Amino acid sequence: MPEDALSVKFVRASGPGGQHVNKVATAVELRLDLAEANLPQGMRTRLQRVAGRRLNAAGEIVIFAQNHRSQARNREEALARLRALVTSASHAPARRIPTKPSRAARERRRESKRRRSIIKRARRRPDIDP
Repeated sequence: MPEDALSVKFVRASGPGGQHVNKVATAVELRLDLAEANLPQGMRTRLQRVAGRRLNAAGEIVIFAQNHRSQARNREEALARLRALVTSASHAPARRIPTKPSRAARERRRESKRRRSIIKRARRRPDIDP
């Protein structure tokens, strides 16, 4: 992944933290610009699908990490999440080969249908001829 496709921004984290929380920017906002990233077209479309709501209108994947109290750990977490996304998108799904039911399976299906119809026929009101 080229470095110019990534941008890291440190912002203030939300939530409790005492007096120190208003002075430091420990949360990380990591952005990957898909136009700048040198990715194959198939991998790019899979990455867009996997990213889901993390993909914004500008074509960037935005990852926000604020679980830790230090910038370094939040940055590592954001990079790990991005790595996981890219890894999951790098594997192309296996193509499904359509199969047909075997002759024995078709015969079993027909036999069960025949038995069921006999059971239902036995439940009918008997025909009374005048």
